[in-house]
Amino acid sequence: MSGLSLQLSTPAENGFSLDIDCQLPAVGVTAIYGPSGSGKTSLLNCIAGLKPAGDNSLIRFKGTTWQSSSEFMPAWERRIGFVFQDARLFPHLSVAQNLEFALKRRGNNNETSFTEVVEWLQLGKLIARLPESLSAGQTQRVAIGRALLSGPQMLLMDEPLANLDHVAREECLFYLRRLRNALDLPIMYVSHDIEEVSQIADHLVLLENGHIEAQGSLLELCSALDTRLSHEEQAAAIVLGTIQSHDAQYGLSEITVAGETLFVNQIEAAIGQQQRLRIPARDVSLCKTRPQDSSILNIVPVEVSEIEETGGSRLLLRLALGEQYLLARITRKSAHALQLTEGDKLFAQIKSAALLSNSLAETTL
Repeated sequence: MSGLSLQLSTPAENGFSLDIDCQLPAVGVTAIYGPSGSGKTSLLNCIAGLKPAGDNSLIRFKGTTWQSSSEFMPAWERRIGFVFQDARLFPHLSVAQNLEFALKRRGNNNETSFTEVVEWLQLGKLIARLPESLSAGQTQRVAIGRALLSGPQMLLMDEPLANLDHVAREECLFYLRRLRNALDLPIMYVSHDIEEVSQIADHLVLLENGHIEAQGSLLELCSALDTRLSHEEQAAAIVLGTIQSHDAQYGLSEITVAGETLFVNQIEAAIGQQQRLRIPARDVSLCKTRPQDSSILNIVPVEVSEIEETGGSRLLLRLALGEQYLLARITRKSAHALQLTEGDKLFAQIKSAALLSNSLAETTL
């Protein structure tokens, strides 16, 4: 893995410091996930050159040193687009003028045009309006557009959807997915909402108290049992499937994962298109034989890969579905009754599957 090299040892401030040594990819979306106070914003500020990273720190991007013991590249030379939680638009300028402000100052750093950004983010109807007349979601879309038109070689986003309601957040996520697919631009995306992260991230960094607990592929980390992520109440596995068909009669779409069929509410997507599915651990039940009379449509064969005692009345299982994995949180009593051991062949009943690439709304099947 190459791209962004970080060796950070920041001065202690109110008992907190960053102590990080890692390599992050220079492609796709890297989500930095963790609770409040874990150091997510501090990490972005160090990358951007807005916060001292410590005398012995090293920040290097694609072979260019941004900071070392003897060098420090100022923030404006790093060519970073930064989208904050609050949009920070110029209130006296129209949407068009806010966008043009970035465009005029970028030089010849990239080929992204004003027209392309307006089209990607569907800002055409907002061009003449002032920021005070925009909704929160519209304001963030303009802020994202302005950051893109600054000619960045990296985009940093610090909780950009935190102040939005559910509808506005879904709309912004749609546009962010579109940008991720359209641009060859690395994005560092900070959030404390794992469902939000699961929609757009390729790589995941779990941050805890200024340290990296784990990092890797989003799909792999979401189903790993040795991280905090799988022990959260909203723990869920993310699997990748392919759309096979649409059933207009029943309003369902059929998606195959590892050769098995899953159904979700019907979506507008082409046959053969890949989709992410979020399957909550709490919504997976297990049985030794395939049920013949069940209202649950999504029943797939799995193999018990790992069993972990989490304390109390429940335990956590990692289940192999082909080369992908599900999580199941069941009671210890149920595990004892089934006499579960690693390697067992079972059937998983999936009570709900959320189609992440189109909606976070879960579909009970």
